[in-house]
Amino acid sequence: MNTAAPALTPTTRALAWCLHLLVIGLLALAVGRATTDDRPHAGLIVAASVACGLVYAVGPMLPRVRRSRRAAGLWLAAVGVCWLVLLALSPDAVWVAFPLYFLQLHLLPRRAGLAAVAATAAAAITGFAAHQHSFTPAMAIGPALGAAVAVAVVWGYQALYRESEHRRRLIEELTATRADLATAQHTAGVLAERDRLAREIHDTLAQGLSSIQLLLRAAERALPQAPENAARYVDQARQAAVDNLAEARRFVAALTPPTLEGTTLADALERLCTTTSARHRLPTRFHLTGDPAPLAIAHEVALLRIAQSALANTVHHAEATTAEVTLSYLGDRVALDVVDDGHGFDPDQLPAPDPEAGGFGLAAMRARVHTLGGTLIIESAPGHGTALAAQLPLTPPAQTQREARP
Repeated sequence: MNTAAPALTPTTRALAWCLHLLVIGLLALAVGRATTDDRPHAGLIVAASVACGLVYAVGPMLPRVRRSRRAAGLWLAAVGVCWLVLLALSPDAVWVAFPLYFLQLHLLPRRAGLAAVAATAAAAITGFAAHQHSFTPAMAIGPALGAAVAVAVVWGYQALYRESEHRRRLIEELTATRADLATAQHTAGVLAERDRLAREIHDTLAQGLSSIQLLLRAAERALPQAPENAARYVDQARQAAVDNLAEARRFVAALTPPTLEGTTLADALERLCTTTSARHRLPTRFHLTGDPAPLAIAHEVALLRIAQSALANTVHHAEATTAEVTLSYLGDRVALDVVDDGHGFDPDQLPAPDPEAGGFGLAAMRARVHTLGGTLIIESAPGHGTALAAQLPLTPPAQTQREARP
């Protein structure tokens, strides 16, 4: 159980100084009236007042009194004894009971404080009645009313203080929660952007560099028997490097892919098929079905990147003789199909992606269509070619539309 007194706030510190001044003023009043009225035992009253003031002054200077209920209780007991001595000598000491109420209620536990206030009020009433040599109900009203006011004020302040502390803790928790949320959102944004960058790099620069590598190997094999073929391969590799440089610059600037600038998705896909056929001796045909509808840039970029990655996989791994790319507008959806007649593979036994061996293409495709609320289906078997089908809704989900923009 915590036995420490409540910590002083700027408000309670100001109230404490007011209480100190009140005690000093009331003791000075007792001394002044004893000396000016030439009362009996005036010297003793002055001595008792000074002693009470000194004992009272010791408390605020002792840090232990503020930290320990036990030390505070001992100090209040010492002050109370001095006050009782003064009360026995002078009826003016009855007024000192009022600041004592506040001290007892503030420094002592609730039950002990109530008991101390009741005992102090009873002593004040008894002492004053003894000096008057009579007792009337009016004598009890002042000390009792003062005790009631002190209890109401202190308890009311303590209730407000507890409410203030509760709100302060709630604000601290809210601030911490907002900080955690901001950190989580930042982390999620960093991860989403990293995934987007990884997909863009894989579908553009990595595939382009791989295509250049294949063309240069073909040129190397053509030398020296067929230098004209080697020159053609080198020229195609140079053009691929130019295209990839443009992709890299647009990628850094986060702009529309150059293959989509000033043209439609269908035209960009047809040009992709033509380029693939010319560079890699893989006949690739493009088909368009349905009535073309306006697409969000996120859809166009995603479908173009998927087609690029799928054809790159066909060129590098499938050993196919033909490939077909079909763009279909199906009412409220748009579909992209890439089919080849290569040796195929088992979709359930794909190796895990590896930084050296690659294997990130299918994962990047799935991430793209998932971001836009679409579906990706891959059908393949060893010796039976591969068919890839991606479908996207014409309008991306609102929460992912901003994330999907390149």
